[in-house]
Amino acid sequence: MEPGAAWPPWNFELPNWTMEPAARAPAPGLPGESESTEKYGSWIQTSFPNNSGGVQLVDHYAAVTHHGPIENGAQESLEVALHDMEIEIHDNPIHVFEELAHEFEADVDMIKVKIHRYPPNIRDLGDWCTVPRIVAFGPYHHGRQELKKAERVKHVAAYHCIRESRYSVREIYDAVVLVADNARNLYDKDVMAGISNDDFYHMMFFDACFLVQFMAWRVSEKEVDPSLRSYFHCNRRGINHDIHLLENQLPWQVVKVVLGFRPLPLEEFVAPWRGLLQDRRRILRGKTSLGLDDSYEPPHLLGLLRYYIVGRREVPKPPKDNFKSLSYSLSAIELAEMGITLTANETTELINMGLKRNGIFAELSLAPLSLDYARANRLVNMAAFELCTVPSFPDADFEDTAVCSYLRILSMLVHREEDVHELRTKGILQGGAGLTNKQALDFFTSLQSVSFGFSYVVTMLEIETYRFDRRMQTKLHAFLHKKKKTIFTVLTTIVAVVSILGTLVGILVRLNPIKAAP
Repeated sequence: MEPGAAWPPWNFELPNWTMEPAARAPAPGLPGESESTEKYGSWIQTSFPNNSGGVQLVDHYAAVTHHGPIENGAQESLEVALHDMEIEIHDNPIHVFEELAHEFEADVDMIKVKIHRYPPNIRDLGDWCTVPRIVAFGPYHHGRQELKKAERVKHVAAYHCIRESRYSVREIYDAVVLVADNARNLYDKDVMAGISNDDFYHMMFFDACFLVQFMAWRVSEKEVDPSLRSYFHCNRRGINHDIHLLENQLPWQVVKVVLGFRPLPLEEFVAPWRGLLQDRRRILRGKTSLGLDDSYEPPHLLGLLRYYIVGRREVPKPPKDNFKSLSYSLSAIELAEMGITLTANETTELINMGLKRNGIFAELSLAPLSLDYARANRLVNMAAFELCTVPSFPDADFEDTAVCSYLRILSMLVHREEDVHELRTKGILQGGAGLTNKQALDFFTSLQSVSFGFSYVVTMLEIETYRFDRRMQTKLHAFLHKKKKTIFTVLTTIVAVVSILGTLVGILVRLNPIKAAP
């Protein structure tokens, strides 16, 4: 069969589609021939039922906004309305402030689900961890010149997604449009002001189809068309980078709609990402043992992956009174002076951090990390997600700020390249490839402005409690640690003197029989 003949998917009702202008004003429809082929390609036009009142309202404001010809009566009506508005604002300006306050409250209420922009302290780190390399998802980076090649691939991905779903274009597109209006409210209003509804619907449709096809390829390459498979394989590193960027996310409700038509085993997609911060991972035989938490509804793909990389931890929160007079920063040397050693735990989940007492000593245990630029990118974006979605770090749960806590502890421990080397000797930083000691030092020190996560505060409280409970032992251990070179020198000298004395005694013992002989 020719490629052109194979295009119409199953249930594709061609007689119901028309190329003629609709009798009524069309509601948002599929990408049509009149659209720019650079943005949307060549797609079949259609018409949908419309709301005449809504269209009249849009037409009226479009005429006013674009300064088109307006009838005299409409012009006078508009002037009267504006005059009445000015009088109302002058008489009771509080309405203006109330509207702004309500809009602000609505944004705060949606803080967990919005598609956020980077906070300044993360954006300042540079393009390497904030700007997509291959493909743009959503409006924030849409239209970048270096990402335009992927726009054509999105159409190919949409074609295969539709064919493999066995549903029609109209069915899938209509389902995306149903949730797209709500999804639009999740993006920055200033950015969305320059994007029409139709353009946004098309963007959500193509982007979601591309992402779902990439997810399907990650689960099983054989399930994806060979040409698309080859593209994903060649660009996998760049796409893996791009799907983790905070500003490059699609609302999960949109992705979920497409997954409903083109399903895939989501559990098998998520499982390999859990241990992606380490080089050494457990070999999973057969099906993965990951159990998805049905109670968690992610805001987007980054939120979903972060949820399982962080993990869950049941630990009671200590009373807030314990946070009086607490040191929020300790060096690796200070920890060593207290008898606290650094150790890597066996888990891959970042939430598992804290102090473990072992007799008269203690261990500060952290999840191991194989640090390269790809993993640094994921850590930065997961931390940015926490910074944007947690209104109050002191009141947050352990899991909500785990990445910030993890990064703050590591940044607290390193001040010199020697400190990074120490983390390597303790197994916290693993692998020979990746960032050098100098690069790792620069990375961690650049994150010292990240907010304190609750796990970080609790860990510092555990250290403070350990120091208080073992005041005498801690002072003795600090003295021994500070004077260890002197003590080692003295002990070495004593051993040397004893050795010399022993040698002399041995010589004398051997000489005595000679003197006693006649």
